[in-house]
Amino acid sequence: MEEKILEKRLVDIEINLTNQEKMLDELSDIIAEQAKTLDILKKQHEQLLRLWQENSVKPQNEETPPPHY
Repeated sequence: MEEKILEKRLVDIEINLTNQEKMLDELSDIIAEQAKTLDILKKQHEQLLRLWQENSVKPQNEETPPPHY
């Protein structure tokens, strides 16, 4: 009787371990995908920041006059 209980417990532990391994693999894949997305977003942010800095308000003497002048 006790042998069956131990065997059942062992099977339950193996099932739980398998489920946890699967979950860890899925989480690892999600983290890898998020890292790729984060890298893309960082690059986009840097590009936007650079464009914004290049196109920021210039001093009055450097401003191009409006077309009606």
